[in-house]
Amino acid sequence: MENRHGGFPVTTPQDAYSPRRRKYMSKKILITGAGGFIGGFIVAEALKRGYETYAGVRRSTNMQFLQDERIHPVYLTYRDKHKLKDEIEAFTREHGKWDYIIHNLGLTKTSDKKRFDEINFEYMKNFVDTIISTGNTPEKFIYMSSLSAWTTGDKGYDPINDKDSPCPETAYGRSKLRSELYLRSLAGFPYVAMRPTGVYGPHEKDYLMMIKMINKGIDIAVGKKRKVYTFIYVKDLVKAIYLAIERGIAGHGYFIADGNTYSQRDFRKIVAARLGKKHVLSVTVPEALCRFVCAKAEDIAKKHHEASTLNRDKYYILKQHNWACDTSRAEEELGFFADYNLEQGIDEAVTWYEENGWI
Repeated sequence: MENRHGGFPVTTPQDAYSPRRRKYMSKKILITGAGGFIGGFIVAEALKRGYETYAGVRRSTNMQFLQDERIHPVYLTYRDKHKLKDEIEAFTREHGKWDYIIHNLGLTKTSDKKRFDEINFEYMKNFVDTIISTGNTPEKFIYMSSLSAWTTGDKGYDPINDKDSPCPETAYGRSKLRSELYLRSLAGFPYVAMRPTGVYGPHEKDYLMMIKMINKGIDIAVGKKRKVYTFIYVKDLVKAIYLAIERGIAGHGYFIADGNTYSQRDFRKIVAARLGKKHVLSVTVPEALCRFVCAKAEDIAKKHHEASTLNRDKYYILKQHNWACDTSRAEEELGFFADYNLEQGIDEAVTWYEENGWI
């Protein structure tokens, strides 16, 4: 259970690196991007499962949700292959190699589109090349990709599946696809790609914006064309990740969603009911206006050297009409079935937001 301040249980302080303690620990796992929304939940589950848990973070990372004393922070210089090699070799000399790596490091919004390729692809490539060249290939390398890497645009409303030719419309999606293709090119490398749809839950801020708008009595839709949405609660995504470690087939990718499809009206009704809002005004914004607002928001943010939630990339996500995806491979090969539908997940997420003063 999370603590009142939104973190995870804190253990009694002790020497995490003592030989005596390591002797009784199980396999070592590294979670990169551990300071992010999803990363914190991946770390918490690793601790729950008894892994010797290493959190890949920056020195500037907000450690609010990484307070457990059992977490070992690891600082890696992904942009510099020479430093990265020295850092990984120094770590493995002292502690041995990681048995599993979950590469959750990634950029989701930026004022400079080149940064998507730099962080989502180049950093990943540097990291993978280095663990291979230093003899530190893990038993499984779980790569956090995205459904955005596989969108097809002209598919109508049929679920997106592995047989489709991926055609991402966003710079973010293209960077994720580029990473998947690179991993696929490495003969024998034991990667598994996770392609979650929209991930929501405690600590997440983009869906929180939509929830806050509904709480104010307004819901904004983009364009008149019917849109089909899919969602995955963060705890279910984490469940799928660990099933991929246990059962995932190397070289495969898995679409992860809760198995249902939703309309924006469904989302609005579920959130409104949970918040006790009887009347919510639905406003439809033309796609052209949405595009203008997203571009303006990005330009303003860029002037302040910040990243905006609304941006040119986000426009293509907002106008996309089909986010349905085929989860049958995850069901058959991983045995994955979601524990939360949207109503259950929203209830738990909103409860956390309320208890922690985010709403």
